[in-house]
Amino acid sequence: MIKVRDPARLRRRAGLACGGLGIAAVLAAAVPTLVSNGTIAVASAARTATVEIANFKFAPPDLTVPAGTTVVWKNADDSPHRVADIGGAYASPALDTEGSFSHIFAAPGVYAYFCSLHPYMKGKIVVEPAGAGS
Repeated sequence: MIKVRDPARLRRRAGLACGGLGIAAVLAAAVPTLVSNGTIAVASAARTATVEIANFKFAPPDLTVPAGTTVVWKNADDSPHRVADIGGAYASPALDTEGSFSHIFAAPGVYAYFCSLHPYMKGKIVVEPAGAGS
């Protein structure tokens, strides 16, 4: 049996003091995986961003995220809302109070959306390449 006198010191020396990140998240971001064509890719941690629907507005109305981010819309209004991409790429069902809808933005670009029940409610998701410093 190994005795550890100072576990914090051991973690620091092992490089595992991750500033609040879980060890699994750090390992997932650092462990390479073999892709089907024989190349090696490093998986990045999944990202999520939230848009709140409140007072018949999207907050924030414009959001910039890296490719691969899941955007979650959460309805905090007393009225139902439907999130719909202007280009038709996605559309939510009617979201009641506390309801949510998510979509993964895989490709860089600008994605305008609106509430199909209240068309004056508009927003935009700007998706940058994954390594673009976000």
